[in-house]
Order: sequence, then C-alpha cells, then structure tokens
Amino acid sequence: MAEEKQGKPQMMKKEETSIIRIAGKDIAGSYNIPKALNQVKGIGINMARAISLVAERKHGIKHTTQIGTLDDATIEKLEAIIKEPAKNGIPSFLLNRQREPETNQDMHLVGSDLIVKVRQEIESEIKKQSWRGYRHQYKQKVRGQRTRSTGRTGDTIGVMKSKAVPAAAPKTDEKKK
Repeated sequence: MAEEKQGKPQMMKKEETSIIRIAGKDIAGSYNIPKALNQVKGIGINMARAISLVAERKHGIKHTTQIGTLDDATIEKLEAIIKEPAKNGIPSFLLNRQREPETNQDMHLVGSDLIVKVRQEIESEIKKQSWRGYRHQYKQKVRGQRTRSTGRTGDTIGVMKSKAVPAAAPKTDEKKK
C-alpha cells in the first residue's frame, strides 16, 4: 500500500496541465505552440505555424515548447503577433479578411470578433435582399451546392418520381384494409 501511495502523486504530476488563455480561448498547457494556437477560432494550421515561426525569429520562442511553460510576458508577445499579424511579417494571403470592403485593408479577426463580423455580414446580405441573403434567410445552401439530394431537413426521406406516385397510392390503401 505504501508503494501505491508513493506512485499516485507522481502520476498526478504527469497528468496535471495548466490552462492558458489566449485570444479569449482556454487552451491546455501541454500543447506545443502551433497546436495551441490552432485551437483559437480564426487561426488555422498554416496561420498557427506562421505565428510560431515569427515568434521564434523575433522573440526566440521555439515552436516545440509547450504553451504551459511560457510566462505571461511571452504569452503577451504571442497575442501581439495574433492581433496584428501583417505588421509582424506574416503574408497577407494567410489573413482571413483580405481587402476588407469597408476599409480596403487586410485584417485578421479571431475569436468573438470573427463571429460577430460574420453574423453582421449575413444580416446585411439579408437586409439588401441579395440572392445570398435570400438563401441564408431560408436556411438553404448558399454557395451553389446541390440541394436535390442533400441538405434536407424535417421528415423528408426521399423523392418519388411523378410516374411512380399514382402506382404507389393504391398499394397503401390495400394495406390499410
């Protein structure tokens, strides 16, 4: 029993992970920097890798280090790169808001800012009564996908051809008798 008690604290130390908050998202401290940044909404794999490379070049933070081992000052440096990636040398094709229609500038939004901006754009499309707005309003596919066989909601299971509909109707009446 004494051996089991001695073994448990060691196991608990291995399982313990700190939680780091970056850009409004709680992230497990056991992740390396690119994987941790990928957890934030608005940062994909390529963007996370680019941010970690910039952090390594400018601030000497290796991309293989666990995010939980970083101190507050280093995390603030990472957040500064996330907030203004274009100013830190990340190419504009990795940004998620290229040539913003309102400001005509390249931006990168993350977290709740991205969610709010997308929702505002959908509402403005609906207000303009554009075709995209109409499709959004009636919860149909917007980008030209097929709707004949996919995207059905409710009780619809299949579609019967017009020739088969009259032939199927008497069969259902016979089963009821």
